[in-house]
Amino acid sequence: MKKLKNSELNRISSEEFKSSTKTPIKVLLDNIRSAHNVGSIFRTCDAFLIDEIILCGITATPPNNEIRKTALGSTESMNWSYVENIENAIIKLKKEKYHIVSVEQADKSTMIENFKADSSKKYAVIFGNEIKGVSQNIVDLSDDVVEIPQYGTKHSLNVSVSSGIVLWDFFLKINTT
Repeated sequence: MKKLKNSELNRISSEEFKSSTKTPIKVLLDNIRSAHNVGSIFRTCDAFLIDEIILCGITATPPNNEIRKTALGSTESMNWSYVENIENAIIKLKKEKYHIVSVEQADKSTMIENFKADSSKKYAVIFGNEIKGVSQNIVDLSDDVVEIPQYGTKHSLNVSVSSGIVLWDFFLKINTT
């Protein structure tokens, strides 16, 4: 086995990325405090051809040096927008027939491995604040809540790690159904 060089990875250009068929997911980041987390999520979204990132509330927006440090150029390839009030974004997405999914621990959540993503649907996936998570009013507006099972003492994953797990899971399910 030989490690691949960057030149052997068959990376597409930003222009090719922009014209590629996207995974029908919009990612909403609600009040994410760390610009490093935001940059990492940009990179994850680029990796899985996510349609758009919607930054909400206090979430930092490009251009930002801390985002740039972890995004590694993905702020140039990814479509993104800013909406101050996430509720307004959700109402608009519901009108556009998006299925709203919050990632949170809740009494009637679906464990991620049991969630049935449907390739005929468009999804809006919400990730919340590093301390408070997704607020109850946003959970109330959601069509589903998915949870990542955790078995240790913390029951808390970094938001950028959570986004990687959830978006990879959705990407696989959407592209194999």
